[in-house]
Amino acid sequence: MELNMKKTLIAVAFAVFAFSGCCQNGCQDGSKSGCHNGRQYASRAEKIVAEIHDPHSKNVVVVVHRGDWRNYPENTVPAIESIIRMGADVMELDLKLTKDSVLVLSHDATIDRCTNGKGRVSDYTYGELLGFRLRRAHGVVTDSMRICTLREALECCKDRIVVNVDQGYEFYDMVLDITEELGVTDQILIKGKRPLREVESKMAAHPRNMMYMPIIDIQKEQGRNLFNEYMETGTVPLAYEVCWKKMTPEVKDAMDRIVRSGSKLWVNTIWGSLCGYLDDDAALDCGDPAMIYDQVIATGATMIQTDRPEQLLEYLRSKGLHD
Repeated sequence: MELNMKKTLIAVAFAVFAFSGCCQNGCQDGSKSGCHNGRQYASRAEKIVAEIHDPHSKNVVVVVHRGDWRNYPENTVPAIESIIRMGADVMELDLKLTKDSVLVLSHDATIDRCTNGKGRVSDYTYGELLGFRLRRAHGVVTDSMRICTLREALECCKDRIVVNVDQGYEFYDMVLDITEELGVTDQILIKGKRPLREVESKMAAHPRNMMYMPIIDIQKEQGRNLFNEYMETGTVPLAYEVCWKKMTPEVKDAMDRIVRSGSKLWVNTIWGSLCGYLDDDAALDCGDPAMIYDQVIATGATMIQTDRPEQLLEYLRSKGLHD
């Protein structure tokens, strides 16, 4: 069982080079081809996927939390378009299911914060949700922007940017049906805290799967147990997302083991409590982002989820760690 489990997860992590999205619109739509390690790729998304699957690359994959939510309503197509123009690599989005079983983009279970309506997403049909307008980050209601479906978001992202579907594991089969129909399965990443055997069983039920990586709250018992399960079975996932509140020898050891094992290390700089307070706002407030981000890079991180993509990208480019 353990051997099959390892084979399945490793196959999921690495068997993604078959897709070949077509570059039709060049650099105007962010879907231009690119080169990585001497290989030419048909689309920008394919190049990013190759980078994600290269554990030896020092280039840093930039994941943007809910899109460019400082300038557009979060989890919307305009927020996605903006980060593609910036040159970010991964769009992180959140899913909820409507009353009539439509997957829509929403971080919260309710629409209170992000729209001019109130109530739970699951209590509305998709058509009913279209009656509400989205809010910008500072609370102002937009003139015409409405909640976005997963399908609409993926149609925008196809061949252009990798997508991290957050809060999506419970909808895995539904998401996979859409990604297969659109031909984007290979550029989709899902993360979770589920036991290894449960993930192995889920993946075994499908002939093709999205990328998967575990989330490790390394300073909590559940996180330590999950990390030890991967390590003790010799399973090498694509990457680990490691969350920690305070840097300790235990945290440093776990990060070192991840890098040595051949997995990538994902760090969240969106909130201080997830990264030992080496976060985006600390980088902004200190006056020199390098004072913070140098410490993040020193952990071995080659995937960073950020709330300030322009700031992080400028830093990484200055260090030769991003295109």
